[in-house]
Amino acid sequence: MAKKSSQQKIGELVARIREKRLLTQADLADKLGTSQSAVARMEKGEQNFSTDTLLRLSRVLKRDIITLSGSALNFKINGGKQLNGSITTNASKNAVVALLCASLLNKGTTILHNVPSIAEAERLIEVLESIGVVITWKNQTLTIQPPEELDIDAIDEEAARKTRSVIMFLGPLIHHFEEFSLPLAGGCLLGKRTVRPHFFALESFGVTIATHESQYRIRSKALRAAEVILYESGDTVTENAIMAACLTPGVTTIKYASANYMVQDLCFFLQKLGVSIHGIGSSTLVIDGVEEINKRVEYHISEDPIEAMFFIALAATTNSKIKIKRCPIDFLELELLKLKKMGWQYTITDEYLSYNNQTRLIDITTKPSQLTALEEKIHPSVYPGLNIDNLPFFAIIATQAKGKTLIHDWVYEDRVKYLTLLEHIGADVFVADLHRALISGKTALRGASITCPPALRPAAAILVGMIAAAGESHMRNVYFIDRGYEDLALRLTTIGVDIMVMHGLDD
Repeated sequence: MAKKSSQQKIGELVARIREKRLLTQADLADKLGTSQSAVARMEKGEQNFSTDTLLRLSRVLKRDIITLSGSALNFKINGGKQLNGSITTNASKNAVVALLCASLLNKGTTILHNVPSIAEAERLIEVLESIGVVITWKNQTLTIQPPEELDIDAIDEEAARKTRSVIMFLGPLIHHFEEFSLPLAGGCLLGKRTVRPHFFALESFGVTIATHESQYRIRSKALRAAEVILYESGDTVTENAIMAACLTPGVTTIKYASANYMVQDLCFFLQKLGVSIHGIGSSTLVIDGVEEINKRVEYHISEDPIEAMFFIALAATTNSKIKIKRCPIDFLELELLKLKKMGWQYTITDEYLSYNNQTRLIDITTKPSQLTALEEKIHPSVYPGLNIDNLPFFAIIATQAKGKTLIHDWVYEDRVKYLTLLEHIGADVFVADLHRALISGKTALRGASITCPPALRPAAAILVGMIAAAGESHMRNVYFIDRGYEDLALRLTTIGVDIMVMHGLDD
């Protein structure tokens, strides 16, 4: 299969987003001030894209098309205002990633509903399409049809290197090939994020993996069911082990498994495909592997607790009353308790189920509150502890709490260094070492210009601070936020955030 040109990739992306926006080619042509035939040529990859055309496409489609040409997407914020209104939590980024990878286990058609249009999903779709998978994306529904045989040699290495999630292709692909290679994983820069736990987990099934300069080389002959002791209770390593077990006949027991939200979503999806999985929500999973999966399946992805926490942090930091809809309570209970002990006030609705009929949801209405720092350190843990991705949001909340807050990020060395960027907007941050930061509050935040750090959750926490900060702020090159949040700037305007999307450094 021939490699796709950058024009073809941009054209396919434009077509997908246009369809999601319920626009015809004629509608898009009218908005762009061009002809329908010109739009058709664009989407077929038969027309060169000037920077001006990419800019207009980005503005009309409300998605950052221009980054494909090397230009930057930036946010301009006029902050320091109380917010109001309601906002709805989107589906989980990390569950989308897992289910896109897991679709390779199914020889039949996989239909995923409630899929957010985020850069991380776009990268994985590019990888899947490059190896022969046919994907259509309409509104928030993805239809995924695998080919008779995957063409692993045609993999889009550029797209694969932009996301750490490519490591999660290991579990599915060992069932397609006895030998193959994958590009080395990329993604957020969060210290020494070793992939050895993935290797150790898959070794139990009879897989051998060697790391070379730019790729992993995998051999997977004679797979066998096993008792798998995970080297660490990580989310993606648990998901890789689950996907390895599903198509390995026999009973596999996975111990020290993550029970986090995206792992549960993956298990619920695989159950719909006919795989027997016991222990969902616990640290021990028992999976009865099958010979083959060939089934038409539809699945609704559950809501994202980390996105819900973003809005919670925004309400707490701006001292606002807003309603946050569709929050997955099982993965926010401890966060809400700690905030309550800090003096944060809120009310919740009765529980109701997500569209997957599994995940429990609530709506949260926040209230203006006076916050006080907790005496105890705030640190993450594996589920059911405080989620590691929610820790940066407590850092920005702490800037508005009276007293000193110790943030202990024991998972990632060096991630706390990104918290020093909060000093640019007036925060009082003292970094004690690679894992600990002391934040003193309450401080008056002020506008500043900051380049988005290469880590999704710290970047999102800094954005919260900019929205709370009085005056004008600029966040430059927000690709890492775009990876995990769909149309974030547009959605934030609905609750009163004064934020504009800018292209290029001169805007």
